Amino acid sequence: MTVLTVPGITNLRDVGGMPAGTSRIREGVLFRSGNLAHVGTEAQDFLTRRIARVVDLRDDSEVSAEPCALPGLRIDHIPLFAGSVASFLLGDVSLTGLYRHIVEGGADRVVQVVRILSEGEPTLVHCTLGKDRTGVSVALALAAVGADREAIVADYALTASQLPESRNRAIAKWLEERLPIAHDAIAVATQSPAPVMRELLAGIDDGYGSAADYLLASGLTEAELEALGSALVA
Repeated sequence: MTVLTVPGITNLRDVGGMPAGTSRIREGVLFRSGNLAHVGTEAQDFLTRRIARVVDLRDDSEVSAEPCALPGLRIDHIPLFAGSVASFLLGDVSLTGLYRHIVEGGADRVVQVVRILSEGEPTLVHCTLGKDRTGVSVALALAAVGADREAIVADYALTASQLPESRNRAIAKWLEERLPIAHDAIAVATQSPAPVMRELLAGIDDGYGSAADYLLASGLTEAELEALGSALVA
């Protein structure tokens, strides 16, 4: 994977290059990031040159609050949560619980994301931070085509180091003041621990056989799974 520094885009990287069996994940095809609502000229130039399609996983309230205007790019809005981000923070849901909710309650939407990736266009998947919704959907797509498990986990875990420390401190302070009994909320808002992703992928294996089997059980076709492999694996 390659971390990319582009002003106006947080937590941006190309996941290409990680091992996938005897091959590697193709570079320049699957990108991930945080919010794209604040891109300037330099970021817009990067997106125009490198990206053909954007998948926005934010909920409707997030999109309304911070809309993205990206001329020349196709934007697919696929809210990955059945509820809002605020509802999970208020409910003090753990990261493990949050990811279980995505996998179990948002399977049809995960498949929509993967279906887009199977078309092979240079695609950027993002949510607000590029951590949870982006992390889970990208991890499942990579696992389904045989990317190295620990490389997937490392890509997910990298996010915590890409979030500005000043932002994390401000979020933690805000949550401590307004939700003092919400013990998991700070982790949900600021952390991406490797064991959480390992647990998620192991749970998928236990419940379905593999990430590929999970996607097939959730509506992806065999032809689409094959196309996903062709798109992502060099």
